[in-house]
Amino acid sequence: MKVNWGTGIVLAFIGFIAFIMYFIVSMNVDDKYDHDLVTEDYYAEELAYQKDIDKLKNAKALSENITYKKSEEGLTIVFPSNIDYKQITGKLFLYRPSNKQLDFESDISLSNPHLLIPDTRLVDGRWNIKVDWQYKGNSYLFKESINY
Repeated sequence: MKVNWGTGIVLAFIGFIAFIMYFIVSMNVDDKYDHDLVTEDYYAEELAYQKDIDKLKNAKALSENITYKKSEEGLTIVFPSNIDYKQITGKLFLYRPSNKQLDFESDISLSNPHLLIPDTRLVDGRWNIKVDWQYKGNSYLFKESINY
């Protein structure tokens, strides 16, 4: 059988289409290529982003902001010393970008000016910390990416 230009072009198109179809099917079926959004309710959180910007501005206006430090017991979140820690309320969110099963959140209830996250809850690697807190009717936000 003699292969001419027309047959070669048709075979090239068929080979290319077969490769693309194999690539699409393998990417959709294989679990190692399964990537989720950072949060389940991504679009609703995007609409509320201006509130987060305002909270970040409020936090930057403070004379002293939240700090953190790693210790033997875990990660210690230290609230500003010039405010009454008993009046602080809010939530603490810890996101693990590489594994959403490790994400967790907790309510802030302080008996001293710092909050301890136990070492058993954190694995080594990158974490995104988000502390959304209120004090005397004002809302503040602290966001940081750390390597634990």
